[in-house]
Amino acid sequence: MAFAANSLSALVEFLNSERRGKNRALYLVQHGKSLSKEQDPEQGLSQEGYADVNRIAEVAAGYGVRPAVIRHSGKKRARQTAEIFAEALLGEMSKAGPISGIDPLDDVAAVANTLKTGDNLMLVGHLPFMERLTGFLITGLAERLVFKFQNGGIVCLDKHPGAQWWYIKWTLSPCIE
Repeated sequence: MAFAANSLSALVEFLNSERRGKNRALYLVQHGKSLSKEQDPEQGLSQEGYADVNRIAEVAAGYGVRPAVIRHSGKKRARQTAEIFAEALLGEMSKAGPISGIDPLDDVAAVANTLKTGDNLMLVGHLPFMERLTGFLITGLAERLVFKFQNGGIVCLDKHPGAQWWYIKWTLSPCIE
């Protein structure tokens, strides 16, 4: 079954019907470092952004990270980041697609309520959304900062069956800060 829709409900239906790979997690990624609006009005990835994301994607691939599906916000820098991860982790750039509901100021509760353990989903987006979603999933409060994302880094979340809250399973970041 191929996945083509870009709505959260269609994504959840797809994930429920097609559980692939051995990993069962939620991977949250902040897009790589981008160009300024003066350099690129769409703010695509900078050379440093490409380099960081490629390096993290290669490390993740070496660890056997294989999300079932990769979705991004649709913004150029998130799309480029998602395509790099799709190529490195799934062998095909076209396996990354846009989804609504994960823009910087979107409601994290709306997304959180659709997520299940075992979805094996990678979401590529922006701040403050990614940090707010992580806080909400771990504590129930979007305002609570539990992890400081880095451009191009991955935060892997998981949840024990029957547990109320998610936890950080591991992270990969471009640098130690």
